[in-house]
Amino acid sequence: MELRVLRYFLTVAEEGNITKAAEILHITQPTLSRQLAQLEEELGISLFMRGKKQITLTQEGLLLQLKAKEIVELADNTERQFINSQMEVSGLISIGCVESVGTLILPELISSFVRKYPNVKFDIYTGYGDDIKDKIDRGLVDIGIVLEPIETSKYSFIRLIQEEVWGVLMRRDDVLSKKECISLEDIKNLPLIIPKRSVVKNEIENWFIEVTDKINVFATYNLISNVIPLVQKGLGYAICLKGALSLRDNSQTAFTPFIPKISTQSVVIWKKNYIFNSATSLFINMSKIMAKGNKN
Repeated sequence: MELRVLRYFLTVAEEGNITKAAEILHITQPTLSRQLAQLEEELGISLFMRGKKQITLTQEGLLLQLKAKEIVELADNTERQFINSQMEVSGLISIGCVESVGTLILPELISSFVRKYPNVKFDIYTGYGDDIKDKIDRGLVDIGIVLEPIETSKYSFIRLIQEEVWGVLMRRDDVLSKKECISLEDIKNLPLIIPKRSVVKNEIENWFIEVTDKINVFATYNLISNVIPLVQKGLGYAICLKGALSLRDNSQTAFTPFIPKISTQSVVIWKKNYIFNSATSLFINMSKIMAKGNKN
């Protein structure tokens, strides 16, 4: 498979029409059709269901679309790294960030960096920890801001000084919202909404071992933005980090921390023994300096 042909395929998949795709790609329709037919022949599968005016992807075509996007993105990132290495510090730094207090730290890091290197651009991706780590492993994200624990054998990291506090998100008119702190005993029989990430889910279930045999998990989530409407409707109580709520409207909900306090920390991570472009390497160095300065 040639990278050029994968770009052709992605354009056709997005437009759903070979004529429109050919116009965008500045090639003739017969040439584009021939390239797609050769790709199908090479792979030994049908990628499209062809109609009179519209074409749609087969199941195999949907799978190739997913993989082709990753391949093209990785190729583009690699090309940028070589181009940027021959210029003054510029280019693109891709950062994946979980919903946490790290969301508030990131603007401070970027602001300090662009004052010194104004030609650098950023691609910010929000997701859950395992998703961000997977993208780092595949070279689709350079740097991640995630929560502990991490695999120190795979990633280099900087531990951020800011503490992440666990608690419960509930309706503001809920009787439990009047409490300054909340215990596991208070919520052991209530419908709970907890993070989907397996290591965090298991940890939360372990918190409750001394107060109940089994917690009532109503739903799981990867991003807190999906949870807030459920809480507002009174469907459950979300166990989450206070930092994940910092940029959201809290007029209808209230966050109450646990007692005794349960906390963790955010970390900046990147792939070990990986050669980054100059901009990303400089950003990592600045992150180390800022993290060290905050501890002093």
